[in-house]
Amino acid sequence: LMALEDHFGDLKGKTLAWVGDGNNVLHDLMIGAAKLGMNVNVATPAGYEANSRIVDITKKLADENGGKVFLTAVADEAVTGSDVVVTDTWVSMGQEEEYAKRIEEFAGYEVNSSLMAKANDGAVFLHCLPRHPEEVTDE
Repeated sequence: LMALEDHFGDLKGKTLAWVGDGNNVLHDLMIGAAKLGMNVNVATPAGYEANSRIVDITKKLADENGGKVFLTAVADEAVTGSDVVVTDTWVSMGQEEEYAKRIEEFAGYEVNSSLMAKANDGAVFLHCLPRHPEEVTDE
């Protein structure tokens, strides 16, 4: 979030879109973004949603700080009108045996030029490295 403040200045009213696994990186971003008054759009496949307790906390913080929270299973919906698009690995350490299943279930969540075109002009992309080609293209 500090890098986004350096880039955009005040983040209040900006929209952060997450595309991918409802993991710990998403949880931290949701809470931090909501505290800063950002809108938080989250697209996760069914079964990979963010922790419901974290979602509730994020919604409360968003209400208190003038932001909104939008949850969907459709990447295009989350990214449309966003200022920031973020993803992370779909297969975390310790989940290697789930690789094939996860790659199949995350089909349609790859960040590419077509998806980024749905974001606002000047939108930025972030990834919690290392990135893998199935998560984001080289475009």
